[in-house]
Formats: sequence, structure tokens, C-alpha cells
Amino acid sequence: MNPVVLEHPRRVKLAALPPLALYVHIPWCVRKCPYCDFNSHERAGALPEAEYIQRLFLDLENLLPSVWGRRLTSVFIGGGTPSLFSPESIDALLAGVRARLTLEPGAEVTLEANPGTVEAARFRGFRDAGVNRISIGVQSFDDRMLGKLGRIHSAGEARKAIDAALASFERVNVDLMYGLPGQDLAGARSDLAQAIDAGAPHISAYQLTIEPNTVFFNRPPKLPPHDACADMQVAIEQVLNEKGFENYETSAFARPGQRCRHNLNYWEFGDYLGIGAGAHGKISFPDRITRHERPKPPASYLKGDAMKESVVDPEQLPFEFMLNALRLVEGVPSTLFQERTGLPFTRISARIKDAEADGLLEPGAQRIRPSEKGRRFLNDLLQRFLK
Repeated sequence: MNPVVLEHPRRVKLAALPPLALYVHIPWCVRKCPYCDFNSHERAGALPEAEYIQRLFLDLENLLPSVWGRRLTSVFIGGGTPSLFSPESIDALLAGVRARLTLEPGAEVTLEANPGTVEAARFRGFRDAGVNRISIGVQSFDDRMLGKLGRIHSAGEARKAIDAALASFERVNVDLMYGLPGQDLAGARSDLAQAIDAGAPHISAYQLTIEPNTVFFNRPPKLPPHDACADMQVAIEQVLNEKGFENYETSAFARPGQRCRHNLNYWEFGDYLGIGAGAHGKISFPDRITRHERPKPPASYLKGDAMKESVVDPEQLPFEFMLNALRLVEGVPSTLFQERTGLPFTRISARIKDAEADGLLEPGAQRIRPSEKGRRFLNDLLQRFLK
């Protein structure tokens, strides 16, 4: 079907809508980490699990008219620490989602968990509720590093959590951080080796960065120098490649068949509903793309404060598309730009050629793919696509 030209000469109607995912945010944690800038809040007493889930359902129902007839390809329950909710609550949540939207057969359903808030029986309960992928926030297997990061678990608890997760799930991710206060290359390598030895089929490795509105921003720790962190990144990529992991996204490494489908949908500029305190979402229509955002404070969310919704300015779409697509090591088909933005490829073709000439993109008309240099200087590459 040929796309129909709109009155706006720079956009065309989307010939087909992109895949649709669901993100559910559970904002509570046991203790706020000093580096964390996510919308997370330390719990005070018992969590309002039933009340919060009912609010999530109302939230979802308000979005249904925008996505009639569309199926979910994945669900991601993030936080905060979603594993603080009981398996019974997660079961009720997923049952309510399935009652309101159809999930594709074999849809990926991920739950984030932190060591120290889970044990084997709890993982089995999450599995029985319909979760089929677990993402564990380990960050380090060094107790000294965990202490500096303000984590509530020990290295031993991290190893036990991974073992328990692998006993119930085939799809398990382990989050690691590098460039930690006082960490050297040997320490980063040790953390990585332990994650591999534990059997994790998917590893996400992020460099610690100091973000505004965090404890570390106000009282910054001494981090390793830039060159040392770069050496850690190179070592992580080399070791994981040697061990059979595919570096498919800037910070994500997976054994064959273990890539995170939910995150791939983000990076390929797919659609996603966002429900829960502070959650964001993106919905495509034939003639426009919208974004929505929930109030961040849990109390405001629970009392039903209105979400914010806006139409994405077409002038911003090239940067938004590239901000996601260029995180993928293999890039995306060139045709995906028009398919997902409604803008003709000519809108970015000159910038693509310039980036290729400067060695930031791999040459070739079939794919938009960052070069190794482009991956190292990703921010510089992205600047090319700002209006």
C-alpha cells in the first residue's frame, strides 16, 4: 500500500503502525541508591499493592481507545524494585493486562528484580504469574564496590539470586556497572567473569555516570579517569565477544536468541504504552506521533492526577529516531526511517552522507549503521541529526 501524502509536505501517513509494547513502572525500593536518577522512592511501611494495581488498570483503560485492535509484543515491569511486590500482585497485574489487551503468542514479559528482595520460591511465583524473563540488578560482585554504591545486597546474595532465577527462567539478564569509585581494570574484569561463570545468558554493562538530582551529584565520589573507563569498556566488549555474546546494543550483550525484545522495540522506534508513576509512552497514529507522561510522585499518581500528552513535532523526529536506532550495533534498515517517522528518507540523506564521509556511519544505502568510531563518539554522531 502506497503512503498517502498529508497536507504537511514533509510527512506522509504511516503505511503500517509499529509494534506495541507495555511498560509498567513500580516506583518503590528498599533504599534509594546514591547514583540513581530514576523515579524511585524508598518505601515506608507496607506497599499499597492492590490500590496501585487498580490505578494501573484505570491508567491502561484510558489509553485503550488509542490502540484498539493492536496486540502487545512485550511487557516490561520496571522500577524501583518491582520484585518488592508479591507474586500474587504480579499475577493480578498481568491477568488484568491480558483482560484488557491481547498479547502476541510468546510475548516477552520481563520483571526487574534486585538481589536481597527475592528467593527461589518468589521467582517460581513470578514465573507462574506469567513472567518469562528476569532482569537482576547486580551491579558488582565486589562487596566493597556494592557498599560504595549503596546497594542493599552482598555479592553472595547476588550469586544466589542468579542461581534461583536460572532455575525458573531461561531468559535472565544481569546488570553490571563499571567505572566504579576506586575500581580498576582487574576489578571490572572480575565482575564480568563472575557474571559469565554464573551462567547469565544476557549481560548489560553500563558505565557509572554522575546524574543531576542524585546524592553522588551533590557529593561526587572519585571515579576512575576517562581513559581507564574506556579500557574497561573495550575489555568488556572483547571478553564477551570471545565468550559467544553478541554486542547488539551499546550496553547490551546476549547469547544467541537471548536479545531483549522489549528494548529492541524502543531502539527500533516502536510504540509503547507507559503506565505507573512517572512512566512515559509513545503512540503512533497514521498522521501523528504522540507521547504521554505520568505524574512522578506515587501519591499524585495514586490520587489520579492527569497525565501529560503531546504531539511530537515532525522537526524533532529525525533526532528521536536516531537517538534510539544508533544504539544498535547492527543499525537498522534505511527504510525503517520512513516507516516509523512518516518522513521521507531525503529528510536525513545529506546528514547520513556527511556522517559516512567522516567515518561515523558505515557506508551503504541499505542500512543506517554506526561505525566503531561512531559508537565511540555517539553523542557527536547524534548531534548531526538535531534540527
